[in-house]
Amino acid sequence: MLFLPGRGRAARSHILHRDEAVVAFLDPSPIRPGHIQIVPREHFPCFDDLPAPLAGRIVELGQHFARTLKGIYGVERVAFLFSGGDIAHTHAHVVPMHEKTDITSRRYIAERDLTFRPRPRASEAELAEVAARLRGV
Repeated sequence: MLFLPGRGRAARSHILHRDEAVVAFLDPSPIRPGHIQIVPREHFPCFDDLPAPLAGRIVELGQHFARTLKGIYGVERVAFLFSGGDIAHTHAHVVPMHEKTDITSRRYIAERDLTFRPRPRASEAELAEVAARLRGV
């Protein structure tokens, strides 16, 4: 179980890495299979609050996972971004990019009215399979 700040509860997760500074796990509602979150153990509400060495550790781990995801999914690019807009706890997302719209901005979308739906949760079996592949590389 992993505590998710702001949600007041623990969530089941497939932890891929844990050390004294960070935890990396599969996002339970992935943009694409293999979507990983890297979360600092210490609370920092905003990206600019992160100490540079910790930000560097998160980037370094993100690069490691990006290389692994490219091999597993055969993608040319993997997105990496720091976030904290949805939850006031800085964290990073690592997402294999199958389409250029997998990570985008409203500024690049031509249609005025958009309908968004919640990202579907991955099944426990799907997450377990992805976690096994990522750990086996």
